[in-house]
Amino acid sequence: MKKTLTGILACILALMMVFGAWAEEAEENAAAELTEQPAVDYEELRVTVTTPLTGNFFTSMWGNGSSDLDVRSMIHGYNLIEWDVKEAVFVPDHSVVSGITAMQQADGDITFIIVLYDDLYYSDGSRITAWDYAFSMLLSMAPEMRELGAAVKTPVYISGYNDYITGKASSLSGVRVTADDMINITIDSGYLPFFYELGLLDCVPYPISVIAPGVTVKDDGNGIYLANEDPDREEPVFTAELLKETILDAETGYRTHPSVCSGPYVLTSYENGTAQFEINPRYKGNSAGKKPMIPKITMGSTVSADLPEIYGDGSISLLNKVSDKDDITKCLETAAGQEGLTYTNYERSGLGFINFNTERAPMNDPAVRQAIAYLTDRDGIVQETLGGYGMRAQGYFGLGQWMYLVLNGSVGYPGTQTEDGEEGDEELTKQWEALSLSEITPYDRDAEKGNQLLADAGWNLNEKGEAFVPGTDKVRYRKDGEELVPLQLSIAYGLGSTVAPELEGRLVSSLGEGGIELEVYAIPTETLLKEYYRLDEAHYDMFFLATNFDTLYDPSLNFTETEDGHHVWKTSALEDDELWEHAVSMRQTEPADVLGYCAKWLEFQKRFMETLPALPIYSNVYFDFYPQVLHDYMIRDAVSWPQAILGAYLAEYIPAEEEPAGDQPAE
Repeated sequence: MKKTLTGILACILALMMVFGAWAEEAEENAAAELTEQPAVDYEELRVTVTTPLTGNFFTSMWGNGSSDLDVRSMIHGYNLIEWDVKEAVFVPDHSVVSGITAMQQADGDITFIIVLYDDLYYSDGSRITAWDYAFSMLLSMAPEMRELGAAVKTPVYISGYNDYITGKASSLSGVRVTADDMINITIDSGYLPFFYELGLLDCVPYPISVIAPGVTVKDDGNGIYLANEDPDREEPVFTAELLKETILDAETGYRTHPSVCSGPYVLTSYENGTAQFEINPRYKGNSAGKKPMIPKITMGSTVSADLPEIYGDGSISLLNKVSDKDDITKCLETAAGQEGLTYTNYERSGLGFINFNTERAPMNDPAVRQAIAYLTDRDGIVQETLGGYGMRAQGYFGLGQWMYLVLNGSVGYPGTQTEDGEEGDEELTKQWEALSLSEITPYDRDAEKGNQLLADAGWNLNEKGEAFVPGTDKVRYRKDGEELVPLQLSIAYGLGSTVAPELEGRLVSSLGEGGIELEVYAIPTETLLKEYYRLDEAHYDMFFLATNFDTLYDPSLNFTETEDGHHVWKTSALEDDELWEHAVSMRQTEPADVLGYCAKWLEFQKRFMETLPALPIYSNVYFDFYPQVLHDYMIRDAVSWPQAILGAYLAEYIPAEEEPAGDQPAE
């Protein structure tokens, strides 16, 4: 036994010596690996989104996807006005406008005299003047842009617009450039009052030398117009052919590769759906004096399911607008278990919705649209995809919009409290309380009501021409002459949508309960947007999309006018003059009359849900996840992440208990 124990001890000793040598070698290797690891790169931030970039980086005239909108906010700056998030009003951007005066004209028009600072420059060092803003306005309404497939703007609120665009006048009388640093914009009295009055001055400058070389803007005293830079040249330089080359060229066009810009960053690369940016050294800062501090930013999209993995991989990544409940839960768990990670959530000023193409039968029948609203399991879709981070949409608005927050009691009624916060005007409070969101048709799920609407609309037969029996027969039919027509519909959504797969399953089954056979198509996002905005022919009965509203909430801009004077919700082709009248009434509210505006807003929502140009599905809370090496990222105080990133910076994260004493921040 002694010999055996001695042998065992010898083996153990040998193993310990081997293990000790291995451990020592492992420690040396680990130390070597540790010293060889590169330092954290605080020069670049990667921003990851789930909505693909499509390259519409110039204007919204080729589509307004949220990711493209963010890129435009990065590279185009110096707007004449900006949105005050805290006060929910438009104000002049005081980094751009040194002075502004409003003058009432004898005919009721209002002229805004705007004086610009003289230290505004494009990224190439060329100066930005009033002429650049004038060019931007003329370009956005130019018929030549329509020839390029752009949805041109129709600023009927600018005095003289109709005469100019129809050729009755050779210049736009409502805009005058009286000096390099002064521009006058006159709002037509027929468009007044307007609730978001200063919002009508929305304009960013674009470089004419890049977009329309050889063209200039002139003002001979009667308004602005485009002319040849060379007065001896007879043929006009400003043509669709020129713009096609400068804007739509796949490699250098300003639409996808804006080279000279005015925003805080410049676009240095755009390939395979990924955009790269660097600081624009010529950018002077925003109205709060904030400048870009992060040298490089890379923005790209990924499928939602990859977000939690990116969040925990140690990279310096900002995950923007995360909305899927499973992704949020996983990221929250990662943040709780891994030091140095954080997040911010905020209400969305937008919604997900099903857009109806009423150019196609039977979507032109309001009974069919209402039946779909009653049949669709919107609560199930919300619960499965958003969980407690979203809710069923009640109308054409989002959770984060101020009108909704006021009427649902989340914020105090404007004008009803004194300066010290005490309750004031009781009568005004009663008027506010009389406005109720419950007046909007909710379309609670009701398969019986949906089936009845379809039966009453003539969809009451089965494939044999006999009476349709819900629960027994699968597809409804209607007699069209001698032909039996099935109730077969199609819906398209964009590839990569986080909600659409769940919506697809729920929608197919819930509409199936009403005898509607639904075909679902996943198509490229760019194709979807082109068909939705009617830039291409729409091939589907419905589209599933999500949108974030502009801060200037004016649904009247969604209408076009027919030759016989009727008004059409252009993305669905639904003709409804009453909905148009509600939209116009809402915008034509005195800026100070907040109660009157909200009352009209409510009437618009009621009519919208009655006629259903689209079916609102959900609105939700967004989460932004990021490492704590990203400092001063104030997304709740901004409209979007490109605004919130100004003034933010990348630097070492020091936990609160380890921060050095004293007033000076750690470097």
